Amino acid sequence: CYLLSFISYSGETQYNKDGLLQGQAIDAPLSEAGLQQAEAAGRYLAHVKFTNVFVSNMLRAKQTTETIMKHNSSCSALEMVCDPLLIEKSFGIAEGRRLQDVKDMAEAAGQTFPGFTPPGGETQEQVKMRFKEFLEKMLQQIGAEHFSERGQDDSSLPAPSQTTPTEGKADDGVKDIPVHALVVTHGAYMCVVVRYFVEELHCRLPLGSDQAHVFSLSPNTGLCRFIITVRKQDDEFILSGIHRGSSQEAMVSLDTAPV
Repeated sequence: CYLLSFISYSGETQYNKDGLLQGQAIDAPLSEAGLQQAEAAGRYLAHVKFTNVFVSNMLRAKQTTETIMKHNSSCSALEMVCDPLLIEKSFGIAEGRRLQDVKDMAEAAGQTFPGFTPPGGETQEQVKMRFKEFLEKMLQQIGAEHFSERGQDDSSLPAPSQTTPTEGKADDGVKDIPVHALVVTHGAYMCVVVRYFVEELHCRLPLGSDQAHVFSLSPNTGLCRFIITVRKQDDEFILSGIHRGSSQEAMVSLDTAPV
Protein backbone atom coordinates (compact mmCIF):
# COMPACT_ATOMS: atom_id res chain seq x y z
CA CYS A 1 0.00 0.00 0.00
CA TYR A 2 1.29 3.46 -0.76
CA LEU A 3 0.77 6.24 1.71
CA LEU A 4 1.66 9.77 0.77
CA SER A 5 2.38 12.06 3.66
CA PHE A 6 2.55 15.80 3.16
CA ILE A 7 4.40 17.29 6.11
CA SER A 8 4.31 21.05 6.46
CA TYR A 9 5.31 23.74 8.92
CA SER A 10 3.20 26.29 10.72
CA GLY A 11 3.08 29.91 9.63
CA GLU A 12 4.99 32.85 11.07
CA THR A 13 4.33 34.23 14.55
CA GLN A 14 5.59 37.48 16.05
CA TYR A 15 8.26 35.44 17.83
CA ASN A 16 9.54 34.20 14.46
CA LYS A 17 9.59 37.77 13.18
CA ASP A 18 11.53 38.94 16.22
CA GLY A 19 14.05 36.09 15.98
CA LEU A 20 12.95 34.48 19.26
CA LEU A 21 12.64 30.78 20.05
CA GLN A 22 9.17 29.49 20.90
CA GLY A 23 9.56 25.77 21.44
CA GLN A 24 6.78 24.33 23.60
CA ALA A 25 6.30 26.88 26.37
CA ILE A 26 5.26 29.75 24.11
CA ASP A 27 2.00 29.05 22.30
CA ALA A 28 1.76 32.17 20.18
CA PRO A 29 -0.84 32.74 17.44
CA LEU A 30 0.05 33.41 13.82
CA SER A 31 1.13 36.93 12.94
CA GLU A 32 -0.52 38.81 10.09
CA ALA A 33 2.21 37.50 7.80
CA GLY A 34 1.64 34.00 9.19
CA LEU A 35 -2.06 34.20 8.39
CA GLN A 36 -1.19 35.25 4.85
CA GLN A 37 1.24 32.34 4.56
CA ALA A 38 -1.42 29.91 5.73
CA GLU A 39 -3.82 31.34 3.15
CA ALA A 40 -1.15 30.92 0.45
CA ALA A 41 -0.56 27.33 1.53
CA GLY A 42 -4.30 26.68 1.47
CA ARG A 43 -4.64 28.06 -2.05
CA TYR A 44 -1.63 26.05 -3.24
CA LEU A 45 -3.05 22.82 -1.82
CA ALA A 46 -6.68 23.58 -2.67
CA HIS A 47 -7.03 20.80 -5.26
CA VAL A 48 -4.89 18.16 -3.55
CA LYS A 49 -7.01 15.32 -2.22
CA PHE A 50 -6.32 14.47 1.41
CA THR A 51 -7.70 11.47 3.27
CA ASN A 52 -6.37 12.29 6.76
CA VAL A 53 -5.22 15.38 8.67
CA PHE A 54 -2.90 15.30 11.68
CA VAL A 55 -1.60 18.39 13.48
CA SER A 56 0.42 19.50 16.46
CA ASN A 57 -1.88 20.77 19.19
CA MET A 58 -0.01 24.08 19.37
CA LEU A 59 -2.01 27.14 18.32
CA ARG A 60 0.19 28.22 15.41
CA ALA A 61 -0.01 24.75 13.84
CA LYS A 62 -3.77 24.46 14.37
CA GLN A 63 -4.41 27.88 12.81
CA THR A 64 -2.30 26.91 9.79
CA THR A 65 -4.14 23.61 9.41
CA GLU A 66 -7.59 25.15 9.77
CA THR A 67 -6.77 27.61 6.99
CA ILE A 68 -5.46 24.88 4.68
CA MET A 69 -8.56 22.77 5.30
CA LYS A 70 -10.86 25.74 4.68
CA HIS A 71 -9.57 26.02 1.11
CA ASN A 72 -9.62 22.28 0.37
CA SER A 73 -12.90 20.60 -0.60
CA SER A 74 -11.55 17.12 0.22
CA CYS A 75 -11.12 18.23 3.84
CA SER A 76 -14.75 19.23 4.38
CA ALA A 77 -15.66 15.88 5.91
CA LEU A 78 -12.28 15.17 7.55
CA GLU A 79 -11.45 15.38 11.24
CA MET A 80 -8.41 17.43 12.23
CA VAL A 81 -6.61 15.10 14.65
CA CYS A 82 -4.54 17.08 17.17
CA ASP A 83 -1.62 15.10 18.58
CA PRO A 84 0.81 16.33 21.27
CA LEU A 85 3.44 13.99 19.82
CA LEU A 86 3.77 16.51 16.97
CA ILE A 87 4.53 19.58 19.11
CA GLU A 88 7.76 21.50 18.61
CA LYS A 89 11.04 20.44 20.17
CA SER A 90 11.52 21.83 23.68
CA PHE A 91 14.41 24.29 23.99
CA GLY A 92 14.32 24.41 27.80
CA ILE A 93 15.73 27.60 29.31
CA ALA A 94 16.29 29.06 25.84
CA GLU A 95 12.59 29.41 25.00
CA GLY A 96 11.66 33.06 24.60
CA ARG A 97 15.29 34.05 24.06
CA ARG A 98 16.93 35.26 20.87
CA LEU A 99 17.82 32.61 18.34
CA GLN A 100 21.32 34.08 18.22
CA ASP A 101 21.68 33.55 21.98
CA VAL A 102 21.04 29.84 21.50
CA LYS A 103 23.47 29.65 18.59
CA ASP A 104 26.07 31.29 20.83
CA MET A 105 25.32 28.75 23.58
CA ALA A 106 25.72 25.93 21.07
CA GLU A 107 29.02 27.31 19.80
CA ALA A 108 30.34 27.64 23.36
CA ALA A 109 29.46 23.98 23.89
CA GLY A 110 31.24 22.98 20.68
CA GLN A 111 27.94 22.13 18.94
CA THR A 112 25.68 23.61 16.28
CA PHE A 113 22.04 24.71 16.22
CA PRO A 114 19.45 23.13 15.89
CA GLY A 115 21.12 19.95 17.17
CA PHE A 116 22.18 21.64 20.42
CA THR A 117 20.11 20.89 23.55
CA PRO A 118 19.90 23.79 26.04
CA PRO A 119 19.47 22.90 29.73
CA GLY A 120 15.96 21.57 30.32
CA GLY A 121 15.35 20.99 26.61
CA GLU A 122 14.72 17.87 24.57
CA THR A 123 17.54 15.96 22.92
CA GLN A 124 17.38 14.96 19.27
CA GLU A 125 16.88 11.36 20.40
CA GLN A 126 13.88 12.29 22.56
CA VAL A 127 12.23 14.15 19.67
CA LYS A 128 12.92 11.20 17.36
CA MET A 129 11.26 8.80 19.80
CA ARG A 130 8.20 11.08 19.96
CA PHE A 131 7.94 11.05 16.19
CA LYS A 132 8.38 7.28 15.98
CA GLU A 133 5.45 6.89 18.38
CA PHE A 134 3.34 9.22 16.23
CA LEU A 135 4.32 7.41 13.02
CA GLU A 136 3.30 4.06 14.50
CA LYS A 137 -0.07 5.47 15.60
CA MET A 138 -0.64 7.05 12.20
CA LEU A 139 0.19 3.87 10.29
CA GLN A 140 -2.20 1.79 12.39
CA GLN A 141 -5.02 4.32 12.12
CA ILE A 142 -4.66 4.81 8.39
CA GLY A 143 -4.23 1.09 7.81
CA ALA A 144 -7.40 0.33 9.73
CA GLU A 145 -9.37 3.07 7.96
CA HIS A 146 -8.22 2.57 4.39
CA PHE A 147 -6.61 -0.81 3.80
CA SER A 148 -8.09 -3.38 6.17
CA GLU A 149 -10.92 -4.39 3.86
CA ARG A 150 -9.16 -3.94 0.52
CA GLY A 151 -7.30 -7.24 0.53
CA GLN A 152 -4.60 -5.63 -1.59
CA ASP A 153 -0.91 -6.29 -1.50
CA ASP A 154 1.92 -3.97 -2.57
CA SER A 155 1.86 -5.14 -6.19
CA SER A 156 -1.81 -4.24 -6.73
CA LEU A 157 -1.31 -0.53 -6.13
CA PRO A 158 0.36 1.96 -8.48
CA ALA A 159 4.06 2.45 -7.86
CA PRO A 160 5.03 6.00 -6.88
CA SER A 161 6.86 7.99 -9.51
CA GLN A 162 10.62 8.24 -9.10
CA THR A 163 10.72 11.42 -11.18
CA THR A 164 8.39 13.69 -9.22
CA PRO A 165 9.28 17.25 -10.26
CA THR A 166 10.69 19.59 -7.63
CA GLU A 167 8.51 22.38 -8.99
CA GLY A 168 5.06 22.31 -10.54
CA LYS A 169 1.52 21.60 -9.42
CA ALA A 170 0.89 20.59 -5.82
CA ASP A 171 -0.40 17.15 -6.83
CA ASP A 172 2.26 16.30 -9.43
CA GLY A 173 3.23 12.65 -9.17
CA VAL A 174 0.73 11.77 -6.45
CA LYS A 175 -2.70 11.66 -8.09
CA ASP A 176 -2.85 7.85 -8.17
CA ILE A 177 -1.78 7.31 -4.56
CA PRO A 178 -4.83 6.13 -2.58
CA VAL A 179 -4.06 7.65 0.82
CA HIS A 180 -2.73 11.16 1.39
CA ALA A 181 -2.13 12.45 4.90
CA LEU A 182 -1.59 16.11 5.71
CA VAL A 183 0.62 16.42 8.80
CA VAL A 184 1.28 19.91 10.17
CA THR A 185 4.10 20.33 12.67
CA HIS A 186 7.16 22.51 13.34
CA GLY A 187 10.59 23.30 11.95
CA ALA A 188 13.08 21.98 14.52
CA TYR A 189 10.89 18.89 14.97
CA MET A 190 10.99 18.25 11.23
CA CYS A 191 14.78 18.59 11.11
CA VAL A 192 14.92 15.57 13.41
CA VAL A 193 12.28 13.70 11.39
CA VAL A 194 14.02 14.23 8.06
CA ARG A 195 17.35 13.04 9.48
CA TYR A 196 15.62 9.96 10.86
CA PHE A 197 14.03 9.22 7.48
CA VAL A 198 17.28 9.66 5.56
CA GLU A 199 19.92 8.33 7.94
CA GLU A 200 18.05 5.50 9.66
CA LEU A 201 15.22 4.52 7.30
CA HIS A 202 17.40 5.14 4.22
CA CYS A 203 14.85 7.39 2.57
CA ARG A 204 15.55 7.73 -1.14
CA LEU A 205 15.93 11.34 -2.24
CA PRO A 206 15.14 12.82 -5.66
CA LEU A 207 18.04 12.86 -8.11
CA GLY A 208 20.19 15.96 -7.68
CA SER A 209 19.03 16.65 -4.12
CA ASP A 210 21.44 18.57 -1.92
CA GLN A 211 21.59 16.79 1.45
CA ALA A 212 22.57 19.99 3.26
CA HIS A 213 19.39 21.60 1.92
CA VAL A 214 17.32 18.55 2.82
CA PHE A 215 18.53 18.77 6.44
CA SER A 216 18.11 22.55 6.75
CA LEU A 217 15.31 24.41 8.51
CA SER A 218 12.46 25.08 6.13
CA PRO A 219 10.82 28.52 5.93
CA ASN A 220 7.45 28.98 7.60
CA THR A 221 4.70 27.06 5.74
CA GLY A 222 7.35 25.12 3.83
CA LEU A 223 6.41 21.65 2.64
CA CYS A 224 8.10 18.26 2.59
CA ARG A 225 6.58 15.36 0.66
CA PHE A 226 7.31 11.71 1.44
CA ILE A 227 5.92 8.59 -0.18
CA ILE A 228 5.72 5.64 2.19
CA THR A 229 5.21 2.00 1.29
CA VAL A 230 3.11 0.11 3.85
CA ARG A 231 2.46 -3.63 4.14
CA LYS A 232 0.23 -5.62 6.44
CA GLN A 233 1.90 -8.18 8.71
CA ASP A 234 -0.46 -10.23 10.83
CA ASP A 235 -2.78 -7.60 12.31
CA GLU A 236 -0.38 -4.66 12.04
CA PHE A 237 0.60 -2.24 9.31
CA ILE A 238 4.36 -1.99 8.83
CA LEU A 239 6.40 0.66 7.06
CA SER A 240 8.37 -1.13 4.34
CA GLY A 241 9.84 1.71 2.29
CA ILE A 242 10.06 5.48 1.95
CA HIS A 243 11.34 8.08 -0.48
CA ARG A 244 11.16 11.82 -0.79
CA GLY A 245 8.44 12.85 -3.20
CA SER A 246 9.91 16.27 -3.97
CA SER A 247 12.35 18.78 -2.61
CA GLN A 248 11.37 21.27 0.06
CA GLU A 249 8.99 23.92 -1.15
CA ALA A 250 7.95 27.20 0.43
CA MET A 251 4.66 29.03 0.12
CA VAL A 252 6.18 32.34 1.20
CA SER A 253 9.90 33.02 1.39
CA LEU A 254 11.01 34.32 4.79
CA ASP A 255 14.28 34.85 6.61
CA THR A 256 12.89 33.62 9.92
CA ALA A 257 13.32 30.15 11.39
CA PRO A 258 10.08 28.17 11.84
CA VAL A 259 10.45 27.27 15.50
